[in-house]
Amino acid sequence: MDIVLVAGLWLQQSIWDETSALLRERDYRGVPVSLPGQDDDNTGATLSDQIDAVINEIDNAPGAPVVVGHSAACSLAWLAADARPYKVGKVVLVGGFPHAEGESYADFFDYEEGLMPFPGWDQFDDRDTADLDHAARRAMEESMTAVPKGVTQAVMRYTDVRRYSIPVAVVCPEFSVTEAQEIIDSGDVYEIANTTRVTLHDIDSGHWPMISKPGAFTEALIEAAEA
Repeated sequence: MDIVLVAGLWLQQSIWDETSALLRERDYRGVPVSLPGQDDDNTGATLSDQIDAVINEIDNAPGAPVVVGHSAACSLAWLAADARPYKVGKVVLVGGFPHAEGESYADFFDYEEGLMPFPGWDQFDDRDTADLDHAARRAMEESMTAVPKGVTQAVMRYTDVRRYSIPVAVVCPEFSVTEAQEIIDSGDVYEIANTTRVTLHDIDSGHWPMISKPGAFTEALIEAAEA
């Protein structure tokens, strides 16, 4: 099974290196996506460019791949699934939920010359970061790239209601399964509240489990993919 891995804001595809290696040991093929504007110097990259990059990996995968979106890229994974509802076998959401029609993709922080740089660890609470030591944070910062506003300020647009029939698994790192279910039941995450098949999977970690707990995270991904 191919597992297409889509990184969140500021992160390059190398964030998935250890996860991909652990997946190979379990006979899965991790496919990290190279995102325009994050894995290159394309400061004019748009959200459409990133969607196309994910779709390209979906189209090249044998069978029906699992598409994993982390953090803000939960929206990106869901947009790609919306574009390929007949091809995607499952969507796994890690540490977040897709935004609704008409909302911005990830217009969260300040900009510098049309780019949104990483805003610093103070913008995240202890539940997000407690399991990242100084060395891990420093290594992440060194590999982070500012994200073009053409990505972050883009408006979410969906086109195919068949996306609601795609199985969805939610991996819960800094929030609990109970909290995730309450969010879904509230209707605040419209896209997942209207999805017909959703499973929830717990992992005791912060917001970046692929860095802080790669082994447990890989097991959670496999469990979610096979649920």
